[in-house]
Amino acid sequence: MVFSSLIFLYAFLPLCLILVWLSPSIKAQNAILLVFSLFFYAWGEPVYVILLIIVTLFIWWCGLMMEKTKGKENKRVWLILALEASLASLIAFKYTGFIVEIINVIPGLNIKAPQISLPIGISFYTFQALTYIIDLYRGEIKVQRSYAKFILYVSLFPQLIAGPIVRYSDVESMLGRRSITAEGVASGIGRFLVGLSKKVLIANYAGEIVSYCLESDHFSQISSATAILGIIAFGIQIYFDFSGYSDMAIGLGKMFGFYFLENFNYPYIATTVTEFWRRWHMSLSTFFRDYVYIPLGGNKKHRLRNTFIVWFLTGLWHGANINFVLWGLYYFVLLTFERWLILPRINRIPRIVGLLMTHFATLFGWGLFYFTDLGRFGVFLGRVFAPGLTGFIDFEGSILWKQHIVFLIIAAIASTPILQSFKLRYKRQLMSLEQTSGGGILQIAGMTVLLLSCTASLVASSYNPFLYFRF
Repeated sequence: MVFSSLIFLYAFLPLCLILVWLSPSIKAQNAILLVFSLFFYAWGEPVYVILLIIVTLFIWWCGLMMEKTKGKENKRVWLILALEASLASLIAFKYTGFIVEIINVIPGLNIKAPQISLPIGISFYTFQALTYIIDLYRGEIKVQRSYAKFILYVSLFPQLIAGPIVRYSDVESMLGRRSITAEGVASGIGRFLVGLSKKVLIANYAGEIVSYCLESDHFSQISSATAILGIIAFGIQIYFDFSGYSDMAIGLGKMFGFYFLENFNYPYIATTVTEFWRRWHMSLSTFFRDYVYIPLGGNKKHRLRNTFIVWFLTGLWHGANINFVLWGLYYFVLLTFERWLILPRINRIPRIVGLLMTHFATLFGWGLFYFTDLGRFGVFLGRVFAPGLTGFIDFEGSILWKQHIVFLIIAAIASTPILQSFKLRYKRQLMSLEQTSGGGILQIAGMTVLLLSCTASLVASSYNPFLYFRF
């Protein structure tokens, strides 16, 4: 089940909200949320709920054993067991086929790759479980003695299949003590509808442009303008899809009394690639920083090696395909180059130049990310940089740009903090308006319009892709 579906919007979520809000205690709320979360995960693939339960049960048990064990070295045994078990399940289900393909490169070998369907969200919930056992080993959190609370943390449906990656330490206290307030619910509904609108009204529309431009039967004959439009549209799609899901997760959390950290901070206004990655998918970036980069030595020891490992793993995390590994290594090279040559001189570079350079770098990266077939990526680069007989723009490309230029402008504005700046500038006036009955009616009307617009779009269109199957 996904958030941007009619069954979720008009059946699953309302029923869950009503039952939770009517529950007399936190224990009852937790029980309802756990049942609904497991049902939510089982909707598309009921078998893999068993995997989720087994992995979380083993990690939870290792945590109990670690707590009973004395001595850092002895505790490390339980840490290693938990790490091996969780990563083994991730590798088995996500990377077995990829590993077999690499082995088959050896002359004479032709091992048949097993057909294993990927459990949705396995990378997200595995990483979340790992934050618990690692932080417990470090002594930064207390052991969770209730398995029900632990599996609720891992499987909580707002962030289960598309993030953000929520650390156990961030919600530890909320599992046993939280309050659902009218203000939090109203804020959560608003945030959820903003995220839903990003996904349904912007990301899905951008996705249709991507499909037309980059998946057409005559792909090898498209003009440079069409290829560029396609990759710009993909940059829009993946940002609004991913940030939209994060907004929905944060909004849903507020409705149930949970507060998750932000996951995106307007990455497309970044003037360096380094800044871009401080603003994009922040929960993943901080995970690799705190649980891989710093333990390896961080900036103090073997910095280049550590950076290479982090970006290799970041690429691999996104998918079991060589293009994702190359995408990660591309950013390793780019960030290393930027740290040595660009950042020391950043104050001399005009902001607009830095912005354009960063956009060019990220768009090239999105091309590598999008094309799982490197042959098609090569064709794409040829279309962009060597238009040949078709020229930079042909009749089709001209029509496509004219059709979608208004959408591109709206999406570009929506990806910046312009609207947020407007709210801050007129904060006092807006707060005064909100306190009036007219202001409340306007808010309700605005949220109703967003919901109805998204509903109409979902009913009218069958195009509603879920980009996170590979995660």
